[in-house]
Amino acid sequence: MFLVMNKRLSNLIFIVFISIIFINCANRGTPQGGDKDITPPKILKSIPENYSTLFNGKEIRIYFDEYIKIKDIQKQLIISPPMKTLPEITPLGGGASNYITIKIFDTLQPNTTYAFNFGNSIADNNEENPFPYFRYVFSTGSYIDSLTVKGQIFDALNRKPDTFVSVGLYEVDSTFNDSLIYKENPKYVTNTLDSVTTFSIENIKAGTYMLYALKDTNQDNKFQQKTDKIGFYNRFITVPTDSIYNLRLFSEALNFMSFRPQYIAGEKIAFGYEGDYENMDIKLLSDVPNDFKHRITKDEKADSLYYWYAPKLEADSLVFKVSNTNFEKDYTVQIGNKKRDSLTIKSIPTGSIGIDEDFKITGSIPFITFDASKMTIMDKDSIMVDYKTTFDTITNNYVFNFKKTEENNYRIQLLPEALTDLFGNKNDSLKFNVQTKKASDFGYARFTLFNATYPIIFQLVTDKGDVKYEQYSSKQEVLDFLNLTAGNYAIRVIFDTNGNKKYDTGSYLNKIQPERVSFFKEIEIRADWGYPETLVFKEEE
Repeated sequence: MFLVMNKRLSNLIFIVFISIIFINCANRGTPQGGDKDITPPKILKSIPENYSTLFNGKEIRIYFDEYIKIKDIQKQLIISPPMKTLPEITPLGGGASNYITIKIFDTLQPNTTYAFNFGNSIADNNEENPFPYFRYVFSTGSYIDSLTVKGQIFDALNRKPDTFVSVGLYEVDSTFNDSLIYKENPKYVTNTLDSVTTFSIENIKAGTYMLYALKDTNQDNKFQQKTDKIGFYNRFITVPTDSIYNLRLFSEALNFMSFRPQYIAGEKIAFGYEGDYENMDIKLLSDVPNDFKHRITKDEKADSLYYWYAPKLEADSLVFKVSNTNFEKDYTVQIGNKKRDSLTIKSIPTGSIGIDEDFKITGSIPFITFDASKMTIMDKDSIMVDYKTTFDTITNNYVFNFKKTEENNYRIQLLPEALTDLFGNKNDSLKFNVQTKKASDFGYARFTLFNATYPIIFQLVTDKGDVKYEQYSSKQEVLDFLNLTAGNYAIRVIFDTNGNKKYDTGSYLNKIQPERVSFFKEIEIRADWGYPETLVFKEEE
């Protein structure tokens, strides 16, 4: 019996021992069911202290009350004025520490206030609670510059501006010129980051400045016309100032440039370009036979014009002159024995067609002739439908306009040899079918405008800014939009200042702001339903 009791006691002691170990192990972790830590880290001290003057060091340390890590520092950190040689900041690469080290390699400017804005890059190591918008400031002079410039960012053409927009100031002194924005860092810079459209440039000294904004794609603090959006204030600003400055971001129209042409298929040469092609002229300088003919078409998607010619030439090369406004250049194109493209023909649209939509036939090789006697359009009752035809040479589209009624079916037939292309290819028999929907499948909207400055381009656009419906108006009138596909649309109004019936963007060097655009609330269009809306424009618009 003593042995049994002893055994039971031993088992009891063993269970207690295991329980103590389990409890101790559990206590080392985070208690289950407790409140989540939502407290951001706190700064204990900085060496040198934040807002120090007469700074002449090369290293800064900022200590926190817990382990922290740095995330997305390349995108979040803004240094003003920018440094040519970026400092080394640790910890990085997912590491954790209870302090941040900033090692400075650049030569600091005298009597200058520097600011390191960390954005949302600092967070505690465990729960990643951010320490938002921490700024470390020091001056190489005897005082901290304390003036501020504030404002707001808008997009010239879209409802929502971009995030992470840089806003900067160039000091207007004896060395200032407009080209600095392409090659030099600004005196002061800040960033809207990812949450706000307002900006505040702080720790500025008194003076005169040029104020600008950049959607800086490669984050080099310099304007790249091809990739960056820009906004600028019309006049120099004087600091100190109590004004709130509004900047409109826009993409500049690229300066025209032509690239070396390429012989890409039999009797087909591609002329790549950037900028506006509308005034682009391609002239052949080489001698050609009397029966030589050519056509120029545009690629549907790429920035290229195609120069087609016939007949085939025996020459090894051709010389062209490409010209445009403020541009002229000669090119020699080597030609060879490449195979010609095959003729393919398609219709636009296919299936459903809108009541007011044109029917188009396009080909992969430029059309030369169209025999209207070999084309018919018939409705579902086999009644012939009259049509009018126009030809768009640059897109190589035959456009057919005919009256359509709701819930109808239209059969378009082309007999053989109705179409002939540049190389003498002709079509086989072609048949296309398109249908219209019933009127109750569509909605409509009526807009009454007050205080609008004409002429205007009135648009209904998607949330991505794609234009779905558009009307041009040069006078006070009610605007009716019929046969609208159900959906949500934003109202965008472009004030066509120069009356050319298109939106014109701005130019930094020419100090031209983009044409003014107003947005109104989003509307919902429903099938078989009308939407009346009265729009009142502000006086300044």
